[in-house]
Amino acid sequence: MSKATRTEPQAPAPHIADSHDLIRVHGARENNLKDVDVEIPKRRLTVFTGVSGSGKSSLVFDTIAAESQRLINETYSAFVQGFMPNLARPEVDVLDGLTTAIIVDQQRMGSDPRSTVGTATDAAAMLRILFSRLGEPHIGPPGAFSFNVASVSASGGLTVDRGDEKTRTQKVTFSRTGGMCTRCEGRGTVSDIDLTQLFDDSKSLNEDPFTIPTYTGDGWVVRVIRESGFFDPDKPIRRYTKKERHDFLHREPTKVKINGVNLTYEGLIPKLQKTFLSKDRESMQPHIRAFVDRAVTFATCPECDGTRLTALARSSKIKGVSIADACAMEIRDLAEWVRGLHEPSVEPLLAALRQSLDSFVEIGLGYLALDRPSGTLSGGEAQRVKMIRHLGSSLTDVTYVFDEPTTGLHPHDIQRMNDLLLRLRDKGNTVLVVEHKPEVIAIADHVVDLGPGAGTAGGTVCFEGTVDGLRASGTITGRHLDDRAAVKDTVRKPTGTLPIRGARTHNLQDVDVDIPLGVLVVVTGVAGSGKSSLVHGSIPADAGVVSIDQTPIRGSRRSNPATYTGLLDPIRKAFAKANGVKPALFSANSEGACPTCNGAGVIYTDLAMMAGVATTCEECEGKRFQASVLEYRFGGRDISEVLAMPVTEAEEFFAAGEARTPAAHRILERMSDVGLGYLTLGQPLTTLSGGERQRLKLATQMGEKGGIYVLDEPTTGLHLADVEQLLGLLDRLVDSGKSVVVVEHHQAVMAHADWIIDLGPGAGHDGGRVVFEGTPADLVAARSTLTGRHLAEYVGA
Repeated sequence: MSKATRTEPQAPAPHIADSHDLIRVHGARENNLKDVDVEIPKRRLTVFTGVSGSGKSSLVFDTIAAESQRLINETYSAFVQGFMPNLARPEVDVLDGLTTAIIVDQQRMGSDPRSTVGTATDAAAMLRILFSRLGEPHIGPPGAFSFNVASVSASGGLTVDRGDEKTRTQKVTFSRTGGMCTRCEGRGTVSDIDLTQLFDDSKSLNEDPFTIPTYTGDGWVVRVIRESGFFDPDKPIRRYTKKERHDFLHREPTKVKINGVNLTYEGLIPKLQKTFLSKDRESMQPHIRAFVDRAVTFATCPECDGTRLTALARSSKIKGVSIADACAMEIRDLAEWVRGLHEPSVEPLLAALRQSLDSFVEIGLGYLALDRPSGTLSGGEAQRVKMIRHLGSSLTDVTYVFDEPTTGLHPHDIQRMNDLLLRLRDKGNTVLVVEHKPEVIAIADHVVDLGPGAGTAGGTVCFEGTVDGLRASGTITGRHLDDRAAVKDTVRKPTGTLPIRGARTHNLQDVDVDIPLGVLVVVTGVAGSGKSSLVHGSIPADAGVVSIDQTPIRGSRRSNPATYTGLLDPIRKAFAKANGVKPALFSANSEGACPTCNGAGVIYTDLAMMAGVATTCEECEGKRFQASVLEYRFGGRDISEVLAMPVTEAEEFFAAGEARTPAAHRILERMSDVGLGYLTLGQPLTTLSGGERQRLKLATQMGEKGGIYVLDEPTTGLHLADVEQLLGLLDRLVDSGKSVVVVEHHQAVMAHADWIIDLGPGAGHDGGRVVFEGTPADLVAARSTLTGRHLAEYVGA
């Protein structure tokens, strides 16, 4: 009798589909990357580290994420691609194993005056539907509760063509109820122009009366006004008749003929509103922005009391709460109110709204309100608002790409952000994070450290592996990973105080505080505690303050460090004086530009729905200037050679000898002081990292005259090693007699302070109070606040 033999079950062979567990990058050369090869594990949390400008963003955003986005766009038809942004293939040999990339970066949200936290997320849209269904009295569809929808009514006859017949119906009426306040057009504020800041009314048009930028006596704008025929050009403006004054300030566009040329004349006020006031303030040039700040005052709209909504929209309520009241609540309070609503007919909507509002609270933004203008959010807040739509997502096997997600977060809040990153990973997603904070690096499954330096000194992989391996690797990041600053033994004595009394900006609760002068003051507290409100909103305007905030610098590919800092002006003048020609010849955006590429150095060929191609200009060989301009020399160099110099070389060049130019040397010294000695003067701003832009802005504004410097989170985008250099710069500013006030969360900056003002204890209405004033040593010893406890832990006390 035969007996069956028993065999142990064998483990099935791994499926071939499970072998694709790496994102492989070979030969990446984007920006400063030098043939980078790296393998990134999928479904893991990978942190990219390295000094600012080492190539982290070039690898993560400009190579991996950009190629993923480009490949997804290619799945659409050519017709659809024509409406999408053109993305060029990154400079890389092989990119393998990519998945769909979702980018959550620090780009500020649009600062359109009608954009709010509610409109930028789905929360406001869901609230409008809720009020249109449950609000009493019922006033109309969701649009009736929107401050972006105007009320419209129309009537008239309607003709319908059917074959050879034309059927004319009787009079038809149409109406749409919108929620937009008619006085402020949904902005919540009304503007008033101070005429004394526009012109000197004791002068005539022939005496160049205007104080408006670009309104010069020989310019076309002024010429059209002067020669329009509506005024006597020799008559002082204050003696104009009522009609002349109306024509001067408010006349509607009118065709006029000047020297045989047909032109349009328009009153001064509507012209200014179109040219200056309709633009985003942050995109204006500094002198235009200064004029607008000086000439235009904004006040709360008296019609809607700043709610942006009509009286009709505010009259409809749910349980005594209008939509304006709901949007003004802190989101955590609004979430509680929504939880108290129970109506079966709208239950799916209520569930979605609860989830959205709870996500705000979970991510640490419960202190915001839905009516908060999105342009006022910091970079860190904007990034976390963008994260909200991904928290409850059911998608898996997606690559999430984050750019310093802890920006603007107090040490107390970083653990919460870490939990969110880990949760995204644990759902089966690949999480790529560009980060400098040791607390985030510590939770990584895999670390890629780029460097060793910045700019041309970077662009290589110095280390790839685990956090423990990084710590033992000897790279700049590895050496500084466990850095802990010590609290100062002795602090400077203040030379005076700047008193702030009864501060009530935003959530401040009648704050009285004395800011010491002549020392380094750090204002700290959890996100939303009122730090920026105290420093930016309460310090008197006449205190001689130079404010350096977090607003990102803007610039096209024609902008570079030399143009942004104003360095090019003294350089052009020096070249012009040495050669006896006009300064405009030495500008690639003016008379000296190569005519073939118009001073761009490259020629762009548009290929419709495919990515455009950029080729180096054959005429100027990428130098951007006409050949005749390059014959003029200064100190033995032509203008293109000067723009190709790194800051450190240029600093020596303009310091002494034949090329000595003190005005240029001062600017270059400031750029070296903030650690940008490796940047070339002509490098396009579009290729700079976030940390480099922040420091370039710092170097530029340090040149402004003022006794008090206010810096808002200057460590944003800075590597651990760069923070030491920043502290040295702050010390030099204080030692030169300046007062420095820094809004900051970084413990190394707190420990280095002479005086700390800690706001809190919480965020929103739980904050807005001074919970500690004193030296860092006293804060550590007391441990009475969240900041004190985290600082004590950091310094090992």
